[in-house]
Amino acid sequence: MTEQAQRLERVLAAFVRQEFGAPIATITGLTEILIDDARQGDDDPLAADLERILAAGLQLQEQLSELIEFARHASSGAVGDLDAVKSRLRHDLRTPLNAIKGYSELIMEDAREAGRDDLVADVGKLLAAAEQLLWQIDSLVGSTESAVRIASETDAGIGTPSRSLIDQIFHSIQPISPKHRREQGLSSRILVVDDMEANRELLSRRLGRDGHAVSVAADGYSALEQTGRSEFDLILLDLMMPDINGYDVLRRLKDDPALRHIPVIMISALDEIDSIVRCIEAGAEDYISKPFDPVLLAARIDASLDRKRLRDREHAFTVELQAEKSKSDALLLNILPATIVERINRGEVAIADRFPEATILFSDLVGFTGLAGRSSPGQIIEILNRLFSSFDDLAKRFGLEKIKTIGDAYMVAGGLPEERPDHAVAVAEMALAMLEEVGRIGTQFGENLEVRIGVHSGEVVAGIIGQHRFIYDVWGDTVNTASRLESSGVPNRIQISEATHHRIADKFRCELRGPVNVKGKGAMLTYFLRERRTP
Repeated sequence: MTEQAQRLERVLAAFVRQEFGAPIATITGLTEILIDDARQGDDDPLAADLERILAAGLQLQEQLSELIEFARHASSGAVGDLDAVKSRLRHDLRTPLNAIKGYSELIMEDAREAGRDDLVADVGKLLAAAEQLLWQIDSLVGSTESAVRIASETDAGIGTPSRSLIDQIFHSIQPISPKHRREQGLSSRILVVDDMEANRELLSRRLGRDGHAVSVAADGYSALEQTGRSEFDLILLDLMMPDINGYDVLRRLKDDPALRHIPVIMISALDEIDSIVRCIEAGAEDYISKPFDPVLLAARIDASLDRKRLRDREHAFTVELQAEKSKSDALLLNILPATIVERINRGEVAIADRFPEATILFSDLVGFTGLAGRSSPGQIIEILNRLFSSFDDLAKRFGLEKIKTIGDAYMVAGGLPEERPDHAVAVAEMALAMLEEVGRIGTQFGENLEVRIGVHSGEVVAGIIGQHRFIYDVWGDTVNTASRLESSGVPNRIQISEATHHRIADKFRCELRGPVNVKGKGAMLTYFLRERRTP
């Protein structure tokens, strides 16, 4: 038989397995579910009839292998008495099918009388699957005769076969070229774990010929040791090993955050479904039964490596996105309060809050215009940078929020964006510290720096302004009053309003200045903040 005919034989066998296996699987699978429901409902007569249907379905599964063998021989033209074989198969399949139909019809009749519409629908599916199988049995003669014709015409080199489903699959999927597959693959680092030296040698030679870098381990402990000190792209892991079995090695690998990303293909002579399922649940990428087809093994290795490369690229992309996000967040935190950044990240767009209790501070250098006229631009920038940086440090120390700088003016707020009861006290502490910093930095630059500071407490509104170069700003009469208290103040003195004095008088010594004419406010009673009271 030619290689092409052999391939057609395999395709036809798979077609028969698929076409007959689907309705049989429906019968057995659905019946098992109905049996469980019947037992939970204590319906023993129904469960007994369903178990008879299940037994017939399992008998059909046994007959499926004979159908596949029949299809193989039919496709090669090696069937002796074709009519006798087909007659026997029809009889063998019809017997369990008739049992399925008979019991299903009895159950459906009882279900209709009992008003069990759900059971009627499910049993109807069993009957439909049985009818589908009967139709396929009746069509079997035509299928096999067509298959024999296709095989004979192909072997004889006669033209293109008819476009049946089998023929279409046969011509759509091209045969594997090992040379082409090796050319397409990429070299990877693979660890082969097997307690049998012959298996390790065979796998190593095969993988080496495909261009992979191969390491071997004779037992599970050696494998774990190697993965701890070397990087691998894939592990081929034998299940049955004497010291520590492959399943336990797999679990240890997947429990280790540093190793769980390595794909593992289990290779074992143990092909029972429990082992396969448990290994896949534990994190195995694939499970291959021994003896394995080398071409199939190579294809699964390549597929696993391709998936790992894709996951690695996704991980690298995710890390890159996280790094960019961290940079973006860091930039935002230099502009906006942390709580506001969190709200923006949650999707808030229009952020504006009313704070019934807050304290605003304005400061302004005295004689800055003259200083700028007699100093170089670089020196002015250096002085302002040193001064405002020290103010920023003070704001962090006292838990206050820097709002903005305008030229040589500096604005800070207490009690927002998170409310705090001691907002006025914290601002007063910062104001006194600012006076000290102005004197210290002026001495460093050989300048007699002086500053006016104004403070007022009350209600404010705070929020985000703009969409491009946005800032967190505050508005309201409290802000305006604090600004006017600064402009009407005295150099190197802290002028506070009566509202602020009321909030800090028990902790700070203040000097009454008296009524002061404040622009837009008229006469206001103000105080000079002097020092903190000693305990």
